[in-house]
Amino acid sequence: MARRNLAGLRVLVTGASQGIGRALVARAAAQGCKVLAAARSQQLLDELAAEVRKANGTIETVLADVTSHEDRAKMVEAAQKHFGGLDVLVNNAGIGATGHFMDSEPDVLRKIFEVNFFGLTEVTRAFLPMLKQGTTPAIVNISSVVGKRALPARSLYSASKFAVMGFSEAIRAELAKDNVDVIVVSPGLTKTNFSQNMLEQKAKIQLDHLRGMTSEEVADATLNALRRGKLDTTLTFKGKMLVLVNRFFPWLIDIFARKKVRELFADEIAERCAKRSKAQGGGG
Repeated sequence: MARRNLAGLRVLVTGASQGIGRALVARAAAQGCKVLAAARSQQLLDELAAEVRKANGTIETVLADVTSHEDRAKMVEAAQKHFGGLDVLVNNAGIGATGHFMDSEPDVLRKIFEVNFFGLTEVTRAFLPMLKQGTTPAIVNISSVVGKRALPARSLYSASKFAVMGFSEAIRAELAKDNVDVIVVSPGLTKTNFSQNMLEQKAKIQLDHLRGMTSEEVADATLNALRRGKLDTTLTFKGKMLVLVNRFFPWLIDIFARKKVRELFADEIAERCAKRSKAQGGGG
């Protein structure tokens, strides 16, 4: 767990064109980092680069999709070309969906895992040789509170973030011999356009009105964790309370979650009971 001075560190941020990723790039550059921003939109990357350079920050960009082997190689080449290596990898790129499992299509779950898990792990694999040669190197994985406690109608996204947590914990031990920190930051509901970019939104209850933290606040907390070498950070008061209660009283959250689902599907439950009762009566 290394404390580090951020000034001068070479940092790659994936999913950098919007939301938390964009804020991370701007905040890191403002603190003296040399930032390589990776995303799928050249226009948004150009706008971000102009903003950072106007503020006298150091930034380079690379058009890349974390799910593409060729694009991951492009990111490695860009880091070597522009900065001669890398010190910090921030795996931020992510995508989500809401809705109950049986209402979703199999390809939606696969797409979520391709970005949130396989993209993250393979970007990490691609950069590890370079990171091992870096200065106070670190991998920062942006996870989620629902990667610590799953909630109904978020099963697909939660599953991908649980996978990120498991992967992070395992490689944290593996990479200790190389002095590479593995830091996980788990935001709660954040004020971004993440919900507008979801693959599906089928949840009966929306949580957007509960979004509390701004992207900039998440970025500041992430950079603070990186600076301090804090390996596991959970954000927002509600997020911390959810994780705390789940640690000691998981059954309490189970009861609440089941109650909420039954309320949302009361009509469906009543109709099913009526059909069952009618069938049993007819059989008599």
